[in-house]
Amino acid sequence: MIRLYLFAEGQTEQTFADNILKPHLAKYDVFLDKIILIAHARRKGKVHRGGGRKYEPMKDDILRFLNQEKGSNVFFTTMIDLYAIAPEFPGLNDSEKLRNNPEQRVEFLEKSFAADIDDRRFIPYIQLHEYEAYLFSDPSCFEFIYDNCLEKVKILQNITDSYETPELINDGAETAPSKRIIAQFPAYEKGKVADGSQLAELIGLETIRNNCPHFNSWLWRLESLNS
Repeated sequence: MIRLYLFAEGQTEQTFADNILKPHLAKYDVFLDKIILIAHARRKGKVHRGGGRKYEPMKDDILRFLNQEKGSNVFFTTMIDLYAIAPEFPGLNDSEKLRNNPEQRVEFLEKSFAADIDDRRFIPYIQLHEYEAYLFSDPSCFEFIYDNCLEKVKILQNITDSYETPELINDGAETAPSKRIIAQFPAYEKGKVADGSQLAELIGLETIRNNCPHFNSWLWRLESLNS
């Protein structure tokens, strides 16, 4: 059996991984052993987790777990956002030349991340552009949580229809996927940890992966760890 550590951007990703990814990967004999909020600081020997946009504390924390777990059957991955990524992230400056091609840009950054960690068991994944892109795979899911929202759902669906994939919805301060959702559903901002995972469950993992090719590539790689 493969054991997998996942370093999550925030509690929304943590809940998604626990509720949706964990039982799915178990079918492939990949046990999602630990889902850890990324570190953003270390003070007086204590690691502070969740949120934050600092690369070095996250890197140091990942390396610490890699050193603790030497087994060849233990792998490590991430769920972090491209949106508002740490300014000191490896390869970020060089990736600017690829800004008009988000898929190539995120793949370049993942390769830079992997090279910086330098361990074959590390599988970096950077979300294009953030978790909420998955929810644009089927905006009708919002109807099951929020009342009287057909017009708001239609607005989100129109956004989805204007992009080739939800992962290409851009990363502007007011136009990132989460910002567009909050503009229609302000309650999502405070309820995203519970609602974000529930909405994804309503959509279904297959629909998300069929609409989000970068996510699908990552998930396929995790499913194949036992191959």
